Amino acid sequence: MSINILGIESSCDDTSAAIISDGLLLSNVIASQSVHEEYGGVVPELASRAHQQNIVPVVDAALRRASLRPSDLSAIAFTRGPGLLGSLLVGTSFAKGMSLGLRIPIIDVNHLHAHVLSHFIRNNPDDRVPQFPYLCLLVSGGNSQIILVRSHSDMEILGQTIDDAAGEAFDKCAKVMGLPYPGGPHIDRLAAQGDPLRFRFARPHIAGLDYSFSGLKTSFLYTLRDALAADPGFIEANKADLSASLQHTIIEILIDKLRKAIRQTRVATVAIGGGVSANSGVREAVAQLCREEGVEAFIPQRAFTTDNAAMVAIAGHFKYLDKDFCSYSEAPFARVTV
Repeated sequence: MSINILGIESSCDDTSAAIISDGLLLSNVIASQSVHEEYGGVVPELASRAHQQNIVPVVDAALRRASLRPSDLSAIAFTRGPGLLGSLLVGTSFAKGMSLGLRIPIIDVNHLHAHVLSHFIRNNPDDRVPQFPYLCLLVSGGNSQIILVRSHSDMEILGQTIDDAAGEAFDKCAKVMGLPYPGGPHIDRLAAQGDPLRFRFARPHIAGLDYSFSGLKTSFLYTLRDALAADPGFIEANKADLSASLQHTIIEILIDKLRKAIRQTRVATVAIGGGVSANSGVREAVAQLCREEGVEAFIPQRAFTTDNAAMVAIAGHFKYLDKDFCSYSEAPFARVTV
């Protein structure tokens, strides 16, 4: 009998449901929220309300695309945290209610674990997946971490941001330039047209494998402030070069620590995950680093870089095999580490 896992993701502003059957992806449905664009960031109350509107049709669509009935499900995996509590409550409550109705177990999934395990999402049985142990560079709006992955359930953080995340640096600097939210994709697009060496911004000197991006954000802000005082049209005239220089600096910071981690651990495989792993510059830089260091690179499909339920379902699949189920008394949480 097939192991059919329904995954539910509602940690931020995307409502998503996916079906993994015996480790293979059958469907992955995502409903995004455009309501936040005019505010320049996610409004938690609006996000949770949108999740309430979207979750039933999204789950229904995932089941229909997978050609399954609710009674065919083996378990329901849901993102328990970290994330926005109001949003997480919608997914958690729905998963518990559906589980009770179907009398099948629920599986709580750590959102960061799910990003790390997104490389195990397979459309075909012969799709390549990383071999343990491997390093994962997890870069998103809220997290920047280097993780040693020894197994599906054994992960160790070797380095992480001590303040802001790389994705936050992209988005906040984009906002200062007047770019729409989310700013990361706009920076990526403009960077392709600019000179990455035109401007220099502060680079942190943090010991070990930890990251810091707050100084970079401040340096970027001061550069704009001083230039605008002399030329009010500075940003508009230099958007491409500013974007290229910002992206170049963030990538240099990420790659420097990742190179150190590769040499310290001597792993044979490196993977990247999280929303920032959709950035074309990051993807190329990691691929180039792996070529230089002689290790195998796993660069995810862009569809699996942002928040999605397929990664929740595959994480749930492995926990199902371990019979690692969740109690109905468990509550969602806003913050956690891997």
